[in-house]
Amino acid sequence: MIQAGDTAFVLISAALVLLMTPGLALFYGGMVRRKNVLGTIMQSFVMISLVSIEWVYLGYSMSFGPDAGGGYIGTLAWAGLAGVGAAPNPDYAPTIPHAVFMIYQCMFAVITPALITGAFAERVRFSSFVVFSLLWTVLVYNPVCHWVWGNGGWLKEMGVMDFAGGLVVHLTCGAAALASVMIIGSRRDHGKRQFFPHNLPMTLLGTGLLWFGWFGFNAGSALAADAVAGSAFVATHLGGMAGMAMWTVMEWLYQGKPTTLGAASGAVAGLATITPAAGFVGPNAAVIIGLAAGLCCFWAVVLKSKLHFDDSLDVVGIHGLGGLLGTLMAGLFASKQVNPAGADGLFFGNPAQLGIQALGIAIVGAYAFIVSYVILKAVNAAMGLRLSPDQEGVGLDVAEHNEAAYGE
Repeated sequence: MIQAGDTAFVLISAALVLLMTPGLALFYGGMVRRKNVLGTIMQSFVMISLVSIEWVYLGYSMSFGPDAGGGYIGTLAWAGLAGVGAAPNPDYAPTIPHAVFMIYQCMFAVITPALITGAFAERVRFSSFVVFSLLWTVLVYNPVCHWVWGNGGWLKEMGVMDFAGGLVVHLTCGAAALASVMIIGSRRDHGKRQFFPHNLPMTLLGTGLLWFGWFGFNAGSALAADAVAGSAFVATHLGGMAGMAMWTVMEWLYQGKPTTLGAASGAVAGLATITPAAGFVGPNAAVIIGLAAGLCCFWAVVLKSKLHFDDSLDVVGIHGLGGLLGTLMAGLFASKQVNPAGADGLFFGNPAQLGIQALGIAIVGAYAFIVSYVILKAVNAAMGLRLSPDQEGVGLDVAEHNEAAYGE
C-alpha cells in the first residue's frame, strides 16, 4: 500500500542524490588546473544523461529485475521500464511506487562511474571515456548491484550487508580507479613539479553539495520515512564530521598546517566510509567509523604520494579504501537493535558477520578490478585512452571541448 510520506521522502532523496553529481563535478573541477576544469566537470555531468538512458533501457532490469538464475544478474523483463509503474514492488519498497524506487536507484548508477574520473583527471580523451563508462556500467555496476541489492542476489543471500553503497558504489569505483591509473599512467611532468588546485572555493562548494546530497544517499536508502532513515541520517552526519576532524588533525600534525583541501577530503572520506554501515549502526559507532576513515584515508593518500602513484584526485585512497573499511566495520558495529532487518556484528555477539563482510569485499573488489582492467585495455586498443602530449599540454578544455572556463 502506497504511503504518501514514504513516497515524498524517497522522491526528495532521489533529488538529493542527483544533486551529488553536479556537486562532485565542482569538487573535482576545483582540484584540477584551470586548463582542465570544464573537461573535468563535463566527465561527471554527462553521466546524468548517459547512465540514465542506459538505466531505463538496460541497467535497471539487469540490476533489480527478476533473477536470471544463480543470483548473478537480472533478466531483461523490465527493460524500457516494462511493468515498472505506479504499483509498489513488495520485494524492494512496498510503500512507494515502483517507478519511484527505480528513479532513486538510477541516481546511484549515475554518480558511480563519475567518481572514477578523479583517478585519471587531466589526461583522458572524452570519446574514450564515454565508451569506457558505458561498458563499465553494464559489465561492473549492474552485476554487482544485483549481487548485493537485487532480489535473489547471491551476496545478498549470503548475508553481505551494504546499506547504501560501500561495495556497490565506493569499492567498485575505487577498484576501477586503481586499474585506470595502472593502464593510463601518470600525468605529464608528474613527480617533476607540483600540481596545485586552481579553485579551492569551488571544491569546498562541491563538498557542501556532496554532504547535503549524502543525506538522501544514505537516509533515503531506508526507502521509508522511518526510524532507520533517522538513524542513518544521524550516522551520516557524524561519520562525515568525524572524518573531517581526524584528517585535519593528522594533516596538522604531519605537515604543520591544516588545509581546506584536507578538511574537504576528510569529510568525503568519512561520508564514503559510513555509507555501507549508516543504517545498521548507532551514533557512537558512526563517530568511530568516521575517525577511522580520516586516519586511514589520510595515510593512504600520503602513501600514494610517496609511491608516485598518480591517482589525481585520490579516488583509490578515499572511495576505494573508504568503501572497504566501512563495509568491514559494519561487520563489527552492526546491531539489530538499530535495524531489525540487518544483522548483529562482532561486537554484538555475531563474529561470523565480519567474515561475511570480508568475503564480500574480496569478491566485489577482485571482480571490479579485473573487469575494469579488461575494459580499459580493450578501449585503449580500439580507440586510445590518452591525450597526446601536445593536447595534454593545452588542456582538456581546449583540446576536447574547444572552450575555456575563464576569459582573458
